[in-house]
Amino acid sequence: MIPQWLRSPSRAAATNPTKSPSHFSFSSFKDIDAILKEEEEEQVLYPQSPKRPSIFHRVKLSTTVLRAWSSSNRRPLTLPNADQRVVVYLTSLRVVRKTFEDCKTVRSILRGFNVPIDERDVSLDSSFLDELQGIIGRNKSFTLPLVFIGGTYIGGAEEVKRLHECGELKKMIGGLPSVVGSSVCNLCEGLRFILCPQCNGSHKIYSEKTGFRSCADCNTNGLVRCPSCNPSGHRRISYPFS
Repeated sequence: MIPQWLRSPSRAAATNPTKSPSHFSFSSFKDIDAILKEEEEEQVLYPQSPKRPSIFHRVKLSTTVLRAWSSSNRRPLTLPNADQRVVVYLTSLRVVRKTFEDCKTVRSILRGFNVPIDERDVSLDSSFLDELQGIIGRNKSFTLPLVFIGGTYIGGAEEVKRLHECGELKKMIGGLPSVVGSSVCNLCEGLRFILCPQCNGSHKIYSEKTGFRSCADCNTNGLVRCPSCNPSGHRRISYPFS
């Protein structure tokens, strides 16, 4: 008989075969094991249904977001007169492709919830940029888009996408009033601005007494906020620079 210590690993494995269990057998994993069995049964019963994100993936995203919030010691940024809607600072210019794509993605996600959204395009009205500098700080850098829900700063594109994927974004927006009907305005077609009716978009008004002067009703681009879809609670606010 060959001693045990002389046997090769292959022979030892053949002599004492071990079978790996298809599921966890340890008692502390019984809940995870049940979840995995349910997901396998769903795939067998509904093979053509779209695959949902893994339970581990959703838990990981939620944990990451909550950990980031809890580790932040900074005072949360707030936006006045915005407790009943979502406010998004973004740009429609394609100068920086990633910024444009991030703004487009965030806008698409938020519009899917049918809640009041105040889209403040800094490329169409420079006063929105002044607002941001007053809220964040004149000498502090930031990247668009920036999202405020109920007047509280939530984050940028990455934070919104993570919250949406793990289901937390729906909970945050759940307390806001719903929009009845189409979310696209018939007057401005979703642009949130129209040509100034006083100067027809030229930003100049002529009079025989004073000649040409700048129009006081519109911004430097000759645009005014759409009266149909503009939230009535929004007013231009001057912030002291910090």
